[in-house]
Amino acid sequence: MFRPMRRIRQELPENEALNLLKNRPRGVLAVLGDEDYPYAVPMDFVYDPSDHSLNFHCAVEGHKLDAVRRHAKASFCVLDEGVPDETGDFYYFNSVIVFGQIREVADADEKVAKLRLLGNKYFPTTAMTEEDIAKNGARALVLSLSIEHVTGKHVHER
Repeated sequence: MFRPMRRIRQELPENEALNLLKNRPRGVLAVLGDEDYPYAVPMDFVYDPSDHSLNFHCAVEGHKLDAVRRHAKASFCVLDEGVPDETGDFYYFNSVIVFGQIREVADADEKVAKLRLLGNKYFPTTAMTEEDIAKNGARALVLSLSIEHVTGKHVHER
């Protein structure tokens, strides 16, 4: 169903690709938007190893949510910060693209668990995470991207 990587020598091992997903702060979510135009939006996210998913919070209305409700297939791309090569003119960097089905998290306990993962990634303390969930959790909407395929690549741009 998914294409094999064309430049197989540049493929990242799956554990390195997952490491990028665990450690990078942001990526770009791509969904099928209005009039079937691609809609790509930068997002904070967290990887959940318990169900091999990426999770996001969002407003209860908007373009992204309308697109997700119309069509569940999505992709998500993450890049590392890269490092200059020996010339200083080009970069070595790693990227990961995830493909899967995205859904709204409806179960209240699952939603709080995903919000807790998100908060613990971005807030400096678990106490701040819990305060934010208590204050804003009821209004938050959580999206979960169930990972069907991951591909990672090591690139030396020229």
